[in-house]
Amino acid sequence: MTTEEVTERHVRVVLVDDHRMFRTGVQAEIGTTARTGVEVVGEAADVDQAVTVITATRPEVVLLDVHLPGGGGVEVLRRCAAMMADQEAPVRFLALSVSDAAEDVIGVIRGGARGYVTKTITGTDLINAIFRVREGDAVFSPRLAGFVLDAFASTDAPPVDEDLDRLTQREREVLRLIARGYAYKEIAKQLFISVKTVESHVSAVLRKLQLSNRHELTRWATARRLV
Repeated sequence: MTTEEVTERHVRVVLVDDHRMFRTGVQAEIGTTARTGVEVVGEAADVDQAVTVITATRPEVVLLDVHLPGGGGVEVLRRCAAMMADQEAPVRFLALSVSDAAEDVIGVIRGGARGYVTKTITGTDLINAIFRVREGDAVFSPRLAGFVLDAFASTDAPPVDEDLDRLTQREREVLRLIARGYAYKEIAKQLFISVKTVESHVSAVLRKLQLSNRHELTRWATARRLV
């Protein structure tokens, strides 16, 4: 694709990811508008910031991380439902995440995202994915498409994991961070909650999953590729 072909098209994008260095890298890779046609009009690091920036800028496409402080990507989608449904100028979402877990993929697609790609994607492929999503296409990293096909094969498709479905979104976030080896204080800081609240969530997760300690919890999460 030539530079002339790229610059004939233009798309306004918001980056939502809680890692500033990653946002900087994506901006450097895709955000040179004259070369790529992508204009990054805003950035956000958590759910509240995301909703505020998306509402203020009304981008055509949002690159959305799945795991965010404040409720995760699914919460952003829930709070932006009206903008997604706008017939005149819909805001479309493309999940961009390090996770390739089936429940993450299906969760954001059920929430209204138009696609899901992993952070191993090349800059060129990401740019193409952004434009395709802007046009209404569904875009997935190759092996992730199967998760969606399986989940939506019938209208009464069963949950991906019945045990996991017992957990709230916040409990899932705490579960992942515990499984990744974070201390309670670190989790509290990342999720903007108190240490006591973290302890309460951990207790609830252990009770619902019928596990005894964080070591069993880590093994449980690793076996389901949630880490």
